[in-house]
Amino acid sequence: MNPPPAVEVTRLRKVYGSGHTEIVAMRDATLSIAPGEIVGMFGPSGSGKSTLLTAMALINPPTSGQITIGGIAVMDGPRALVDLRAFRRQHLGFVFQKANLIPFLTALENVQIALEVNDVAPRAARKRALELLDYLGVGPRAGNLPVALSGGEQQRVAVARALANEPGLILADEPTAALDGPLGRQVMELFAKIAHEKNAGVIVVTHDHRTLDVFDRILDVEDGIIQIREDSQPAKS
Repeated sequence: MNPPPAVEVTRLRKVYGSGHTEIVAMRDATLSIAPGEIVGMFGPSGSGKSTLLTAMALINPPTSGQITIGGIAVMDGPRALVDLRAFRRQHLGFVFQKANLIPFLTALENVQIALEVNDVAPRAARKRALELLDYLGVGPRAGNLPVALSGGEQQRVAVARALANEPGLILADEPTAALDGPLGRQVMELFAKIAHEKNAGVIVVTHDHRTLDVFDRILDVEDGIIQIREDSQPAKS
């Protein structure tokens, strides 16, 4: 039996305002992302990419439509079907344009705290955090504060934090915007590695067309409508 999609959205619609001030930011968006698949989402500013991403992140509820994550129905229009805060902690990982690390905690502590808030015992949390930092190539920097890390290292720590609770879905919003070309590519390749090795669904919003080959599929979003790019590859099995 095939596993359920990492995320599935059906006829998502998001409307801001009403009457003459009504703005439709998302129009009947329907999409399914498989476990182990990395998908790139492209589109101009204001196209609806962030609206779609924050809806899937359970931060910005849709006006109508359904969201299912890992086979669990979580949203029916604006109505939550689960405890959203607990569900996000347990099933979703987030990586944003800025690493947003806690400045007075070390790299290790920034990852460890994400586990401890989910009631993982400190010793086990420390072990898991060290394993993740090693996996992402920043283990030797575990004792450093964020100010002592390069931009690429900070983003790797942020990715480790997002992976802490082994989420089935990872959402990244312009994660390489603050990085130069080579570093940006390293981070994108890291997301592909995570998708394929950890069997997580990964969705990356980006403007960086230099990394198109990293993605299993490419989505173009414009005027709140999703189009799957015809020349993008199907998910790897």
